[in-house]
Amino acid sequence: MKYDFDRIIDRKGTNCLNVEGWRGYIFKCGPERKFAYADDEFVRMWVADMEFAVAPEIRQAIKDRVDREIFGYTLVYDPDYVKTFQKWCEDRYGWTFPAEQLTYSAGVIPALYQLAEDLVAKDEKVITFTPSYGFFLHTCEYNDIELVHSPLKFAGGHWDVDWDDFEKKCADPKMKLVILCNPHNPTGRIWTEEELKRMGEIIAKNDLWVISDEIHCDLLRTGCKHIPLAKVMPDYKKLVTCMSASKTFNMAGLMHSHIIIRDDEERERFKARDKSVGDLNPLSLAAHKAAYGQGGEWLKQLREYLDGNFKLLKDFMDANYPECEFEIPDATYLAWVNFGKALPGEDDLCSFFANKAGVLLEGGDSLFVGNAEGWIRLNLAMPRSILEDGFARMKAAIDAAR
Repeated sequence: MKYDFDRIIDRKGTNCLNVEGWRGYIFKCGPERKFAYADDEFVRMWVADMEFAVAPEIRQAIKDRVDREIFGYTLVYDPDYVKTFQKWCEDRYGWTFPAEQLTYSAGVIPALYQLAEDLVAKDEKVITFTPSYGFFLHTCEYNDIELVHSPLKFAGGHWDVDWDDFEKKCADPKMKLVILCNPHNPTGRIWTEEELKRMGEIIAKNDLWVISDEIHCDLLRTGCKHIPLAKVMPDYKKLVTCMSASKTFNMAGLMHSHIIIRDDEERERFKARDKSVGDLNPLSLAAHKAAYGQGGEWLKQLREYLDGNFKLLKDFMDANYPECEFEIPDATYLAWVNFGKALPGEDDLCSFFANKAGVLLEGGDSLFVGNAEGWIRLNLAMPRSILEDGFARMKAAIDAAR
């Protein structure tokens, strides 16, 4: 089947964050704040969901489950569900896990909140690479613990680990947990096997817990390969891997993720303290099983389409703003661009592009937790015609300001 990623879908009236929730999320305001554009005039390139229809195989699986007519309390009793996910991991990454290590959560974020509460005392610390996904900070704020930044180094268009800084901070006696984003959000870096092994050596040397958030692991550029941290740390017990089909197949609203916990004691504690008491959404289970069992061809075509969208942005940047640092990322559908160099002195890029271009985007230290000033994140997972409109608007706004 040839899937259509050019079709524009109207999301108004579906209670989606992308359309209805941007004021509170990006600008921390309500309807009282007026913008130069009407709500339905914005090009939305911000929150990390896609403007593409969910694969028809997944939609059919949900319809088939609806036709069973009852949606009572649900857990995973079907061994085929676990086997389908295990096979996806084996086929894609050359890695899998024992079935007993698999637990579930409504999302990776709720799991992070619970795991940090379980593993880190109030006077202990968590470390992550920055720029960082904002909810890594929120996880620590929620649990009243300190988040330590290890800033990535940017040189020659590439983001790299500052190994001296990371190793020194991991050796702090108060350090307890590493939260790793693999692949990294927002830079889109895929960590190489050598890098992951070096991280693993530092983690193990200091006897730290590590949570590897791998939710973007399938959203790769064609030809790239994801390596789970668990694959290079095969015997390390204090490791938790978080995965889901939600980002890959545009199902974030179905609220389902896989939390693979090696340590027996922590796994039992995590399940015992689960605020959902183990209950799952029956439609989410049907959707995830279909995604992992039947979604391979859709994902292949999605990745090819995203490759084209990233090339479109790269050509646009090279032609118009070569001083702005941007490299096509290894993974994700999110572009990380230093637009501060095109707009020196503009300290609120989100407001600038919303008011001057009618484009909604995210960026800066307030949303990406350090090491992000002047950078913006652009969601490219949308029909190419919308991207072309968004880029043209951004160019007109930048050129007028300059």
